[in-house]
Amino acid sequence: MQFANPSADEISSLLRGVHSIAVVGLSPNPARPSHRVAQGMQGFGYRIMPVRPMVAEVLGEKAHPDLESLPEKPDIVDVFRASQHVPAIVDSCVKLGIRNLWLQEGVVNEEAAQHAREAGITVIMDRCIWRDAVRLGARPS
Repeated sequence: MQFANPSADEISSLLRGVHSIAVVGLSPNPARPSHRVAQGMQGFGYRIMPVRPMVAEVLGEKAHPDLESLPEKPDIVDVFRASQHVPAIVDSCVKLGIRNLWLQEGVVNEEAAQHAREAGITVIMDRCIWRDAVRLGARPS
């Protein structure tokens, strides 16, 4: 069965219901898409939790080397990593009980997405979280 993203209404509801976003692969470089997207989401009122090894801080938030190192469970994980890294990220989400996973534009791994869904995780794939938040007018409630 081919992967299909949730409807626009479901995505809007998801974005209104989450408050913290762990951004895997968040770059400290302001020119990188991950930085611009996370900064935009932070500007909308979301708490950003940078996940990036070898970096101390991004966007004024302490960075962590992996999802397991976060001090608390995020509401959603937003992935800016190459598609081949997604299965390990899904495994971490399953292990930690994370309920929502967003794979940014160009990040596609249907097998990993299916595994995540089978574990009860809501998955959005190959879409920009910031662009959808802007388009749908979604902000944390």
